[in-house]
Amino acid sequence: MDLETNCADSSLRRHSFKFSNATNPIYDDTHDVMESGIDLPIIPGDDLSTASPASPSTLEIISPLSTEAIIQCNDKKQETKKEEPWLMDYSLHLMHLAFFGILGVGSFLMGWLGIVFKGDISRFSEYLAIGLTTGYLGSLTTLSGWNQSMLNLSVQGKWAFAVFGLPIGFILADYSISYGVRTAQVFQRFLKTQNVLPSNGRLSAECSWKMDKFWRRFAVTVVLLLALGLLWGISGALEKREFHSGSSGAQLWLACLVGPFGVWIRWFLARRLNGRGLGKSGLLKWVPFGTLVANVSAACVMAALATLKKAVNTQTCNTVATGIQFGLMGCLSTVSTFIAEVHLLRESEHHWRGDAYALVTIVASFGLGTLIYSVPVWTQGYDH
Repeated sequence: MDLETNCADSSLRRHSFKFSNATNPIYDDTHDVMESGIDLPIIPGDDLSTASPASPSTLEIISPLSTEAIIQCNDKKQETKKEEPWLMDYSLHLMHLAFFGILGVGSFLMGWLGIVFKGDISRFSEYLAIGLTTGYLGSLTTLSGWNQSMLNLSVQGKWAFAVFGLPIGFILADYSISYGVRTAQVFQRFLKTQNVLPSNGRLSAECSWKMDKFWRRFAVTVVLLLALGLLWGISGALEKREFHSGSSGAQLWLACLVGPFGVWIRWFLARRLNGRGLGKSGLLKWVPFGTLVANVSAACVMAALATLKKAVNTQTCNTVATGIQFGLMGCLSTVSTFIAEVHLLRESEHHWRGDAYALVTIVASFGLGTLIYSVPVWTQGYDH
């Protein structure tokens, strides 16, 4: 039998076993993209981590797949894998842009509430001013997450994004707070011309909403404590339900439980160390050491937790570490308060102090983070 006859006969036998109604299996490749800075998790609409794989159809059980179906499925899977790096890079770039957007918005609002209108808010209620600036805006922008985002880019070999991402983020926050101050000053002058705000900077003694009485402060404190207890209770219940699933929801609810502690620690450090200087002589009294310690320490712990996740690589460790990163460390560090301090230092007689303070904070955070996170990843060969 010649070669052509043999090939034709083999082809005939192969097609005789082909089932025309065989279907191609569907591959559902799900990619869990972690936000590289704070290691902030993306919260999907459905909890994909608990979904079970689909059972095979009856046709696939009783009949073999045709050769063409297998080839088409393999080609589809290979094509999907080829698209993975592009999709990963695209998603990461979008998340970095969103992160920079949060820095800009938080810094802009800090110009309004933390600099221009802080005095007016404090005359109404000092606790409200602290809550809006130190609490809300301070937690909205996180320096440790921004720093960790740049560290993740560095270990991926994207040094251009990492090196330029730090000054670009700082310039964005710096411009945002300056623009916020200018627009807030214009709006403040308008309110004064309309007699909405007193021109002498003092609230009227007859103001019925001023929080200057004990019973009013007590009532507000009770309401806020009840609200905090309710949020803690809901977060605790949801965390208990989601924890063993290892989903992003478990990380989020854990972050909600530990986040307030980060705010309190940062406020305590700022109250104890800002404006005190070093030693009994008060050396470098102009440096806000409380905010500096909070930001650098949060960046270091954030990097250490990221290294721990690489080394242990278990579901429980990933859930706990990410929740602490997102909640405790994210609220412990701040960009909006940091950039407000830089702005105020520049407005003093020694303009260079603002830039010096910013340089020390950024270099210390990124340098120590590189030693804690990047070096172990490079030397130990962790999959990143």
